[in-house]
Amino acid sequence: MAKSLVFFIFSVVVFFFIGSCTSIEQQSIESPGVGIVEPEGADTDPNRTESVDVETDLITADKIVPFQAEADEIEPFYIEPNEAELPEPEPNEVLPDKMEPDEVEPADFEPNIIEPVKTVPDDPKPEPPVSFPGEYADILKEFVNDKGLVDYKGLRRKRYELGILLQEFSKLDPGEYESWPKEDKIAFWINVYNLQKLKVVTDNYPIKPASRILTIFYRGTNNIRHIEKNIAGHKFLVMDEEFTFAAVEKRFFRGEFDDPRIFFTITSACLSSPPLRNEPYYGHKLGEQLDDQAKRFLSGPLAFGIDRAGKKVYLSALFQLSWYGREFIKKFAIDRKFKDQPPDTRAVLNFITNYIPKRDVSFLETKNYAIKYMTYDWSINDGS
Repeated sequence: MAKSLVFFIFSVVVFFFIGSCTSIEQQSIESPGVGIVEPEGADTDPNRTESVDVETDLITADKIVPFQAEADEIEPFYIEPNEAELPEPEPNEVLPDKMEPDEVEPADFEPNIIEPVKTVPDDPKPEPPVSFPGEYADILKEFVNDKGLVDYKGLRRKRYELGILLQEFSKLDPGEYESWPKEDKIAFWINVYNLQKLKVVTDNYPIKPASRILTIFYRGTNNIRHIEKNIAGHKFLVMDEEFTFAAVEKRFFRGEFDDPRIFFTITSACLSSPPLRNEPYYGHKLGEQLDDQAKRFLSGPLAFGIDRAGKKVYLSALFQLSWYGREFIKKFAIDRKFKDQPPDTRAVLNFITNYIPKRDVSFLETKNYAIKYMTYDWSINDGS
């Protein structure tokens, strides 16, 4: 029974296959793409036509199907251009090379990198703060000679300009002043003091004695002590604060700054006074200027001298204890040398040995002598 069923199914399949072939044959005859077959031949000799056409159809079908499959297999090759397109982004990979100009662009900004160097001249204040208006340098250069004498007559014609210059001190911002180094502050106050002294003497030039008695007492009319009251009472503004000469000395020269060399820079407008420099004082070279002033002052006959035969040493009255003598004790006090002298004189002598010739130093340190203070010459330091 099972065998009969199998045989029946096989027969149906064969029959179905033959029927399908016949259908394909008819479609092949009607199709112009298979070949040109006369219609009449198809009707007269169906067996021949079936035999050839079926064979052709089978071949055509067999061949067409693989070609269709090959076309399907070739499809990946059609994709190959797409796969080949993957390297096409190589231009994109080359883009970094194309961007090299952009990478080089930082080099184009090198001038900007150099800009901080260009600001160096404007920096640090690399230059020290200006201790005084530049016009002061012109006044000193024009009206003060190498010996420290002043052309008061010529300076009197510049009193207006002198007054304008002095107004700069009143306008100075205290905050700016406080930002200065100590050396610039010292230089500033020395310059203020000396310029104000020039102003008050110039305002009272030529000197007119208050009385004939004082003329006799002061030995002439050119003595600066004739206008002593005017000098002592002279008031001036600095940073919108009122000062006198005595106030500046006490507050700054004897107090805050504590450097006795300063006393050889300020003028008393007389011959025994330390000579004026014909240049302002500046913070950046203040030490050099102070040492030079001390040496310059002590080299004058009205400041220091030695009488070897008479065993006497002559000193300026400025070194007296009642004047500036005590200002040297703090920094120059010494016990090892000058043992025959009081402490204040020992300090003064110790200071002096830094600015006089070695031969004189040897005499001061090893010989016996008496100290004599010179009479102070108040004659005006007039070089007109």
